[in-house]
Amino acid sequence: MTVIWTKNGIVEDDPWSGDDSADRPKLLDLSQFLEHARDNEVLGVRLAPSDDVRQLEPHLDRIAMIAVSFPAFSDGRGFSQATLLRERLGYTGEMRAVGQVLIDQVPHMLRSGFDSFEVEHGPTIERLKQNRIPGIDQHYQPAPLSADRAGGYSWRRAAVTS
Repeated sequence: MTVIWTKNGIVEDDPWSGDDSADRPKLLDLSQFLEHARDNEVLGVRLAPSDDVRQLEPHLDRIAMIAVSFPAFSDGRGFSQATLLRERLGYTGEMRAVGQVLIDQVPHMLRSGFDSFEVEHGPTIERLKQNRIPGIDQHYQPAPLSADRAGGYSWRRAAVTS
């Protein structure tokens, strides 16, 4: 079973998943998208870990959704792609994590700018349904979604004067 999850909960009728009928928007891989980028239909892009996100820069205002692939738990290239898209390229549309999405990664994915998650892992689905997402007390670096509290970065030290 695969579910789509956002901060608002499980999405029941996601326009990007399901059959490839004509009434659903198309989700294309990067090379297919670049071939159809001049079309006037609503398109989404599915990025492989090795794809160069900078190729999307001239088209970002016309992309409704970008799905970033995580083929394995240990493959973190999608985090870099998400950060590039949000911080450097200014992408403001929906960004979805797809593939091996596990509960331990979700807080980091949220901080990297992901809006939605395509989840197949049973225990992760159950935790997301219960809104039981692990917290992160300390962060090593800033991200598109900043820390919830002041002093949440382990490398920032306030000088104490007496």
